[in-house]
Amino acid sequence: MATYSMGDLKKGLKIEIDGKPYKIVEYQHVKPGKGAAFVRVKIKSFVDGKVLEKTFHAGDKCEAPNLVEKEMQYLYDDGEYSQFMDVESYEQVAIADEEIGEAKKWMIDGMMVQILFHNGKAIGVEVPQVVELKIVETQPNFKGDTQGSNKKPATLESGAVVQIPFHVLEGEVIRVDTVRGEYIERANK
Repeated sequence: MATYSMGDLKKGLKIEIDGKPYKIVEYQHVKPGKGAAFVRVKIKSFVDGKVLEKTFHAGDKCEAPNLVEKEMQYLYDDGEYSQFMDVESYEQVAIADEEIGEAKKWMIDGMMVQILFHNGKAIGVEVPQVVELKIVETQPNFKGDTQGSNKKPATLESGAVVQIPFHVLEGEVIRVDTVRGEYIERANK
């Protein structure tokens, strides 16, 4: 396993501290007038999403985490855990809903997602940035509603609610940005 020193640290680097995997989200090299230079970083936990601030001095070391990303198919939610399957080996993995987090509201049965494993244990799920989902419930249009930038709420087949333009109707398939949680466009089907 690779070891990183203070000089190797940079934004986006994945490191392991006290057995937990983190990603550096902010990096600042500080050279005070007196004393030795140091690096101040903000790190985000892959496990619980918490952001911590840590300072590294010359001689400090940290490990590279044993992270593996695997594409798997979302099968179903049994109420407590979401079930995923590796489409090559047919191996199944159960992940608790609280570990999935925000990605849960964009997932539908059969969707391919990225599962992040740390030392063989599934610790996170990442859905594609753009997904196509069917509108299962929204209010009907009324004459004159299409004017301006007004939007209406729509419930998608995954359970998520997004704001859509008035001209988009129930039953249509739309593209949604899962990072911002916003309507992009109608899907061409």
